[in-house]
Amino acid sequence: MKKVDKGFTLTWLGHATFKLVTKTGTVVLIDPWVEGNPACPKEQRVFEKIDVMAITHGHGDHIGDAATLAKKHQPTIVCIPEIGHFLQGKGVRNTAGMNKGGTQTVKGLGFTMVHALHSSGIDDGGHMVYGGDPCGFVITLEDGTRIYNAGDTSVFSDMALIAEIYAPDVAVLPIGSHYVMSPREAAVAARLLKPKWIVPSHYGTFPVLTGTPDEFRKELERQGVSAEVVVLEPGQSLS
Repeated sequence: MKKVDKGFTLTWLGHATFKLVTKTGTVVLIDPWVEGNPACPKEQRVFEKIDVMAITHGHGDHIGDAATLAKKHQPTIVCIPEIGHFLQGKGVRNTAGMNKGGTQTVKGLGFTMVHALHSSGIDDGGHMVYGGDPCGFVITLEDGTRIYNAGDTSVFSDMALIAEIYAPDVAVLPIGSHYVMSPREAAVAARLLKPKWIVPSHYGTFPVLTGTPDEFRKELERQGVSAEVVVLEPGQSLS
């Protein structure tokens, strides 16, 4: 467990799935893919409760267990409206659709939807369904701490606006390359975002995701970024 002294626990469940537990005990599951996730430890696939589910886009490695877990735990689901509509068609309730630039408060936490550059088609039994725009989230905790989860994205210059407007303390950035940023682009993103801590994600799950934390650290040094890189193993927490 890596300590940051901010009154929350952020656990990496492998790939791009994270469980956030705030100091008041609110549980947020980000991009729910656990059962088919080869990197997710088996003991982390069972949840006592989920209060909020935040979904960045509609790909199976981010939304795969959303319907099943939502029906069991009845969380509020924060997502783009098109994904909310899709989940409603699967019998899911409590969707809280929103769009980029907007903020809503759920269970005492602020969820701001921000831009991401990716795709978002939903595979519905072999039929591709429109999943709206991909996004990232800035989550504001009870004490004002801000966690930016970039989702799946490339680097884009407006990350500087995310830094200016929201000043995230923690940035969760994909580094795997091929489908998301490589370590080089992620380091530029970190330079624009100016977080205190960075948690790498979306790497190592499959051979095609070749980016590594060591490469990322080297690129950060080249960019002159002094943020602390917190490398977690699946099941480990930033606390």
